[in-house]
Amino acid sequence: MIDFGFDKIALIGAVALMVIGPERLPKVARTVGHLMGKAQRYVSDVKAEVNRSIELDELKKMKGEFETAAHNVEQDTASAIYQASSDLSKNWEDRETSSTDDRPHDYDQYDTLLLPVPDYRNPNKRWRLKRGAMPQWYKQRHGIRGKAQSGAARVARFRPPSSSA
Repeated sequence: MIDFGFDKIALIGAVALMVIGPERLPKVARTVGHLMGKAQRYVSDVKAEVNRSIELDELKKMKGEFETAAHNVEQDTASAIYQASSDLSKNWEDRETSSTDDRPHDYDQYDTLLLPVPDYRNPNKRWRLKRGAMPQWYKQRHGIRGKAQSGAARVARFRPPSSSA
């Protein structure tokens, strides 16, 4: 922007004082200040918009690069899966066409997969009842109430025995 030093500002102020006059100079200075502020805000808004458009273009480029990279990875994995499945099917066909004497006899490890799955049996717990987080033995050891009592019942419980004898 334009570089104003102290001497230039003083010269402009002196000329403005002579031309405008001392009565109207504060009002004109205030108006000029408002206009300069609006101009600065407009320039900063334009700069911000340009920066946003540049960042948006960069993000679009990065998005395109990521999409191409993801597409390449997808193609590589698809070709690897296709190659593995074709090798597996080829080996399976070779195994079926070979004689039964050549096969190893260690099929016992696969027999457990043929067993039926047992039905679900609910454990014998009363899981519908809400249980407190504090264990019962802790409550008993430290004297924490396990059951709710009315006020009268508590008073009667802790009342010293009457000595009527």
